[in-house]
Amino acid sequence: MGKVVTLGEIMLRLSTPGNTRFVQSDSFDVVYGGGEANVAVSCANYGHEAYFVTKLPKHEIGQSAVNALRKYGVKTDFICRGGDRVGIYYLETGASMRPSKVIYDRAHSAIAEADPCDFDFDAIMEGADWFHWSGIAASLSQEGADACLEALQTADRLGLTISCDLNFRKKLWNYGKSASEVMLPLVQYSDVIFGAEPEYKEIFGIPPVGFKAVDTSYPLDLSGFKVFGQKVSEQAPRCQKMFLELRNTITSNHNLLAAILYSKGTLRHTGIYDIVHEVDRVGAGDAFVGGMIYGLLTYPDNDQKTLEFALAASALKNTIYGDFNQVTVEEVEELMQGNTSGRVVR
Repeated sequence: MGKVVTLGEIMLRLSTPGNTRFVQSDSFDVVYGGGEANVAVSCANYGHEAYFVTKLPKHEIGQSAVNALRKYGVKTDFICRGGDRVGIYYLETGASMRPSKVIYDRAHSAIAEADPCDFDFDAIMEGADWFHWSGIAASLSQEGADACLEALQTADRLGLTISCDLNFRKKLWNYGKSASEVMLPLVQYSDVIFGAEPEYKEIFGIPPVGFKAVDTSYPLDLSGFKVFGQKVSEQAPRCQKMFLELRNTITSNHNLLAAILYSKGTLRHTGIYDIVHEVDRVGAGDAFVGGMIYGLLTYPDNDQKTLEFALAASALKNTIYGDFNQVTVEEVEELMQGNTSGRVVR
């Protein structure tokens, strides 16, 4: 199994119990998570040597975040300790026609104020096969974007495969630069790019093709998605594989998922998952990325299997509470084979 390094932020998540609203709740459920940390947990679950790189305070809340990663086998050797805050986000889980809500309280977190010199990227990347980053780290501050650039330059120099999750969050870009202004130069280092259609629009300016499935018979606009992939390749010529996860939300608890892969002029696609009783969609994109990395490392000559594995992993995440996708390779493969019954396994 390969060595995978991810760089980003892990946060304290405070969720209202069940489907209660913020104004109703007298308590919050506590979990830890964050885009690149979630990816590291998936990779560790699949048997990879997964390292998560960030900066966390030395106090007990920072240590709790470290412990949450260690619980699932993620290596924390290169987490820098310092700063004052762990970023927080509050989650109110929606129901039916009422959407979920997220409130961020992550300004001045330790990683947002980290300096690139806090990290010895040569030591971090030594012996690694893969480096993954996302737009979250670059959105937090200029220092965060600078750290991404230094990590990317090191990974490039050492010959690692580099993947990027565009991960656009409008609320986070608050330091005077637009997402496209910062991200376009950074994505030029990436061999693999993942995102949803609106994220590609924000970064690359490419209009969405559209995905309006209400059942699994919906016909994908394959010619439209091929043109979409060609346009991404023109703006990011190093990118060898462009992944696109498609989601149509019917209600807060009912979503349909599919995925696209464009690589060197060839378009591949999956079928559609109809998720009727969603438990927790937070981290579903990160679950896709974890499955994507596993697939590309494990099935390097089978892009279709990689795409199917990534989407199945993402679909399963919608059924699991918390940010982390706590599934095994065998469970993902079972879903890939069409077992959607949910029967008790004895």
